[in-house]
Amino acid sequence: MTSSLANSISLLNSVAMGDRKADLVLKNCSLLSVYTREIIPKIQIAIVSDRIAYVGPDAGHTIRTKTTIIDVKEKYVGPGFADPHLHIDQFVLPSEFAKKSLLCGVTSLFSDPIDIVSVSGYKGFQEFLKLGEDLPIRIFQVVPGGLPVDAKFSHSKTLSLSQEKLAIKHPHVLGLGEVFSWTKVTLRDPKTMKSLSTMLEGDCIINGHTAGASEKKLNAYVASGILSCHEPINFDQVLERLRLGMWVMMREGSIRRDLKEIIPRVLSHGISLDRLMFCSDGLDPTDIVKYGHIDHCVREPIKLGLNPIDAISMASKNCFDYYNMSKDLGGIAPGKLADILIFDDLKSIKPNKVFVGGKLVVSNGSIVTPIKKKTISSWIKNTVKLKELSPKDFVIPSKKKSILANTIFMQTEIITNLGSAELLTKEGNVIPSLDKDVWKVAAFDRIHGTYKHAIGFLENFGADIGAFASSWSFHENDMIVIGSNDSDMSIAVNNLIKNQGGLAVVKSGKITASLPLQLAGIVSTDSFEKVLSNFEQVNNSIIDSGCKFSRPHLIPLFLPFLALPSVRILSGGIVDVKRRSYINPIN
Repeated sequence: MTSSLANSISLLNSVAMGDRKADLVLKNCSLLSVYTREIIPKIQIAIVSDRIAYVGPDAGHTIRTKTTIIDVKEKYVGPGFADPHLHIDQFVLPSEFAKKSLLCGVTSLFSDPIDIVSVSGYKGFQEFLKLGEDLPIRIFQVVPGGLPVDAKFSHSKTLSLSQEKLAIKHPHVLGLGEVFSWTKVTLRDPKTMKSLSTMLEGDCIINGHTAGASEKKLNAYVASGILSCHEPINFDQVLERLRLGMWVMMREGSIRRDLKEIIPRVLSHGISLDRLMFCSDGLDPTDIVKYGHIDHCVREPIKLGLNPIDAISMASKNCFDYYNMSKDLGGIAPGKLADILIFDDLKSIKPNKVFVGGKLVVSNGSIVTPIKKKTISSWIKNTVKLKELSPKDFVIPSKKKSILANTIFMQTEIITNLGSAELLTKEGNVIPSLDKDVWKVAAFDRIHGTYKHAIGFLENFGADIGAFASSWSFHENDMIVIGSNDSDMSIAVNNLIKNQGGLAVVKSGKITASLPLQLAGIVSTDSFEKVLSNFEQVNNSIIDSGCKFSRPHLIPLFLPFLALPSVRILSGGIVDVKRRSYINPIN
């Protein structure tokens, strides 16, 4: 339980004056001051309970017999890192993700659990809050601000205005998550505007998502109280937002990596860094092992010429300034919570010790504090509400010998265009064509139990497999399956129905790789190591079979994503996003 500064001031004051003892003193610190942009040698830091009481040349007056003393031996000491925007309702439980983040020096996570809510509503939001509590890492949450993406087509669950008001009363809920349907703001959608007003009245933070917005539309968005964005992909977009008073979270994660494009021009233009932060927007298991987390975001700009203390400030102080939490976190100073990192050098940016609230949680590359696995309510592991499917459920009927099909052409794993292909029929069923690299693709409602579904065609996938299915998709969480034949498509989906969620690859009637996602069909209850192994097997099995893309797991994730053009598929049909209309699979 974190102490409040208001209730701690007498204790901190008395320790600082030497009238009471410190619990822990760090000696011989080379302090990385994010407040003065300097490295201060031979500093001593006295900690009592979970807060810092004294920072100075000599903490001897705070030491008593029972005080623990650690000689840092002139290593660098700085504040814990924060990720100001990510989605941790992905891949692994918060307790498993915490282990990897802590090893990277990340002591605070600002989570937007949009997919948990899209599957299970307010009840799921409350469940996810519990999963993030009582861990040796700070997890703050926001109410998802992007649901439904487009009410005309979306069927995701969301929070009502009254539930939003209840949610922000929780001490770890800070406001509204990314409002990524920015046209709802510029067109003054009544529910959206009421939600924004509610947050502002409660003095809450509202996170933004302004991809594609500029000039008057961006001004209208900012004027509506939304003061951050993680979507800029180049310096010009960063600068436009900074000039309008926004805070910019520069993204470096599994969906996009933008630092190399932005940082050099930030440096060459000499603009203020005070409103710049790093964020991941979410990390897959492979990337967090390969690159790290916010430590990687600090490391890369230093290589590009950024002052190390400035990089650390952007990974710590600036985040807490944005979230109005600077009295508690963001730097090493009296009164602050003792979230502290110790580095051997300022090049590798790998902490050899991590303290959270004055407690040692990482030492020499290992977690040294127990992290208990949470008890998970059974109802949230039973969200795939589909009956067993047969090959007949994937039939696209036609009496013609051949038809002209509208296809979802995969330009990248994420970007789609409308394509077309001539396809043959067999026994009254339009069949895909491996020669033309045209596949069937289907979306089934797996949340509401309606059996509502849509079947169409997908082009430019390239893998020699029978089917690839996923119960997790942004942010509708339909069951998505891509296939070269109806039989393997049914086998893939039935495997996920049996496992209550996940990803599955099928070839010639057999499961060749799978990743169970038992919690809400989007998060695994297995260990990080097991999830990593299964995840890599799924991707590698598709890549090795000739897939044209290096991250095939993203394809079913983004196929229903209505916040991006051009063509998407949901259980309600195939959607032309810009025209906001349905497309028939056959011309």
